[in-house]
Amino acid sequence: MSRGTVSPVGARRAVPLLEVRSLQVAYGGIQAVKGIDLHIAPGELVALIGSNGAGKTTTLKTLAGLLPLSSGQIHYDGKSLHNIEAHQRVSMGIALVPEGRGVFARLTVHENLQMGAYSRNDQHEIASDLARMYELFPRLAERRGQLAGTLSGGEQQMVAMARALMSRPRLLMLDEPSMGLAPLMVQKIFETIRDIAAQGMSILLVEQNARLALQAAQRGYVMESGSITLSGAAGELLGSDAVQRAYLGS
Repeated sequence: MSRGTVSPVGARRAVPLLEVRSLQVAYGGIQAVKGIDLHIAPGELVALIGSNGAGKTTTLKTLAGLLPLSSGQIHYDGKSLHNIEAHQRVSMGIALVPEGRGVFARLTVHENLQMGAYSRNDQHEIASDLARMYELFPRLAERRGQLAGTLSGGEQQMVAMARALMSRPRLLMLDEPSMGLAPLMVQKIFETIRDIAAQGMSILLVEQNARLALQAAQRGYVMESGSITLSGAAGELLGSDAVQRAYLGS
């Protein structure tokens, strides 16, 4: 697949909430991310698709402050994230739902959600947000006293998403939310992602199910071997012959 864009980038666009320039990430002697550029506008849902090993998860972990960048720049809300630790980024409004969910298995559902608000002090608002999470994820309301490690994979994904939302992020990053889930649960998770996006939250979605991701997103990036090879409106990427051959099975 050749490097480029599906459609020309306009001369003017919204001031981005997140802007990444020439990002490079290396670890273990491997250049995992090779100078990528991407941006997300306020309230935009952007998909990052690609095959296993393309560098998608590494990109998210670097944006979250869990991995150091080798070079390049990350700006969030107009501010550089250079030397900003992961916990500080959470306080700034950046939340990551990691691949594999990462729930606290020996804590209850309710305790997991409370952990998502660890950086907050507004107890009244925390209680209000907990109630809102149980409205957004009714399955969790039924299981609030159950240990998270005993839940199904789909229920654990709901816990991970609700926990991230408890930090009141402006930018929510989701790493493979459909992985290992039954089709009906995948449908429920993506309905929730669309609902969250409709409320104005910025979302960066990494997802191997390229069709689902692009159907939910407004824009998308295609990542291969650590580089962005295509970008454009989600609908245009869905119609791209190169994307269809590589990721959509047609």
